Amino acid sequence: MSDTTEPGSYFVANYPPFSRWTTDAVPEVLAAFDRPATDAALGLYLHVPFCRKRCKFCYFRVYTDVAAADVERYSQALAAEAALAAARPAVAGRSLRYVYFGGGTPSFLSVKQLERLVAGIHESFGWDDAEEVTFECEPGTLAEPKVKALKALGMTRISLGVENFDDRVLEANGRAHLSAEILRAWDWIKAAEFPNTNVDLIAGMVGETFESWQATVEKTLTLEADSVTIYQMELPYNTVFVRDSKDGGGTVPVADWPTKRQWVDWAFDRFLEQGYSVSSGYTLVRDPARVRFQYRDMLWEGADLVALGVASFGHLSGVHYQNEPHWEPYLAAVEGGRLPIHRGLTPTRRELLVRQLVLQLKRGRLDVARLREKFGVDPLAEWADVWERLLAEGHLERVAPEPVLTRQGLLQVDSLLPAFFAAG
Repeated sequence: MSDTTEPGSYFVANYPPFSRWTTDAVPEVLAAFDRPATDAALGLYLHVPFCRKRCKFCYFRVYTDVAAADVERYSQALAAEAALAAARPAVAGRSLRYVYFGGGTPSFLSVKQLERLVAGIHESFGWDDAEEVTFECEPGTLAEPKVKALKALGMTRISLGVENFDDRVLEANGRAHLSAEILRAWDWIKAAEFPNTNVDLIAGMVGETFESWQATVEKTLTLEADSVTIYQMELPYNTVFVRDSKDGGGTVPVADWPTKRQWVDWAFDRFLEQGYSVSSGYTLVRDPARVRFQYRDMLWEGADLVALGVASFGHLSGVHYQNEPHWEPYLAAVEGGRLPIHRGLTPTRRELLVRQLVLQLKRGRLDVARLREKFGVDPLAEWADVWERLLAEGHLERVAPEPVLTRQGLLQVDSLLPAFFAAG
């Protein structure tokens, strides 16, 4: 991998890659919904694609400057899609173990819209048995009554998209909020006493210096969030930054990968000094015995995930799928009483093994016994040459009895994972 931050996706979100997913597989996805339920954990993801502004580094399906009627129509479609999915044999009667409201900006919705949406989800699924209900927020979309409503609606984990505390950096990267809105929103969140609070940061944003990064980390420490997520800035192709750089013939002034790793390494040390523990290559938690990431852990261990909303990604009965990626086709399908499936992929058993292996490695260690029991394959023997190379390069502390990444390996884990694709 080049040291400079070039256009393209660095973060490994899934395996096999999305480029393998096809529209020809839609019948396989629909057949998966009609198969008998499995004993896998079941989760629900809801994509709320609205934002006040489009961040210049954002590659998700989001819409800005939308009419109130469109927001209402979409909210109703989410509840309708939930009813369609919950009635299918592979889903019917199963209890949700985790729920995730992502975006976009879920907190863009009004309190009344959220109340109606949650009521619809409870009518079709219910989440009384869910161990975690996560809700993503953008600071400027919050008000104290909305935060109180989120608590009353049963959200157990609030994740606040801070990214940075330097107003000049926030503006340069197209964020809709400024630092004063962060602090105001955080006061409301703390006062509501959610079981779990999370702050998102991004290292290496345009305009950032080591000094401004240090100041952001120090300010974040004062918030005393239950967990902190730190991503390293990347430049996927379909972002404003990349488009503008192509049009202007220049480059995007994002910190290079060694610099970003150095900054995150420094941040990890500061959080560890304040009592946090490392939970993955991107996350730190204050109390590992109490604070867990159910959405992350269950999904990375092969849980089913019913995905609701435009362009959202799911996984059911061993089949990957994505919903219609554009507004009108998505709404037309749901309003016509059809699941809005756009494309999919049925991985081989070996591909499912590789998927769980690489995703689990993001936590810094591999549960060899679990994979061996589940797939009948010894990952240490199957990828012996890869483990030995990673050990020699200083990315692993040890290979047996289970591989454990060094800090060096953990901070660049996504760059290490493709070695298992080729070998798989």
